[in-house]
Amino acid sequence: MRKLLLFDLDGTLLRSDKTISARTVEALKKCKKMGYAIGISTSRSEQNCLSFLKEIEPDILISSAGALIRYGNDYINKNVFSNERTKELIQTFRAVCGNDVEITVDTIDKHYWNYKIDPTKTDTSWGESIWTDYKDFSGEALKICVQIFEDENARALERHLADCDMIRFSDGFWYKFTRKGVTKESAVKMICDKCGIKVSDITAFGDDHADIEMLKLSGIGIAMGNAVDEVKEAADIVIGTNDEDGIAVYLESV
Repeated sequence: MRKLLLFDLDGTLLRSDKTISARTVEALKKCKKMGYAIGISTSRSEQNCLSFLKEIEPDILISSAGALIRYGNDYINKNVFSNERTKELIQTFRAVCGNDVEITVDTIDKHYWNYKIDPTKTDTSWGESIWTDYKDFSGEALKICVQIFEDENARALERHLADCDMIRFSDGFWYKFTRKGVTKESAVKMICDKCGIKVSDITAFGDDHADIEMLKLSGIGIAMGNAVDEVKEAADIVIGTNDEDGIAVYLESV
């Protein structure tokens, strides 16, 4: 495989208005012509993130925080909680955080939520999400996200759910849960094994806690100017923000 440019979406490739600038799209197209492969590594579900990528057509797509990996038209890996384990986890989240806790679930082809306020009315970038009360929910979850306000509840879940990988997003009180060891960096390692690419040939871009190990693993780890401090500290380079065409400016200079 060619050298790989690997991008997180929210806060990185996407601007605050959830669009990719024309300048960034043009820079990516030029990189493709130069022989670079383009990859996306995001916590969003596959069906959701594809709506942003029509002009880019990525060669590699890591979605649901590493639980689903696609190379070209082929899936390399699908790492799910079983139907029964998904139900058990939802019950556990409610037992610890209350019956009204807000939860989202990614399955292979759908995104579910139980928000009190319809998020699609305030943020259309979430696409065709399905409301559910989870009472009769059935499905294998790639990723579950839970809104947890109390630190003690988060710590209790972390101790109790030994089969889960858990990480907090920086923009609120949301935590993602995937199967143990299912992360963006584990997905990158699988891509390397399956596709014959060296981690040293990867340039990765990110902004949030879930990106830190991915940036450290890659040959060059690049933090956005809007990244949280921990990401900037872990990165090799800090560039402009996602709203300042930081990625395009960087790619145009190399």
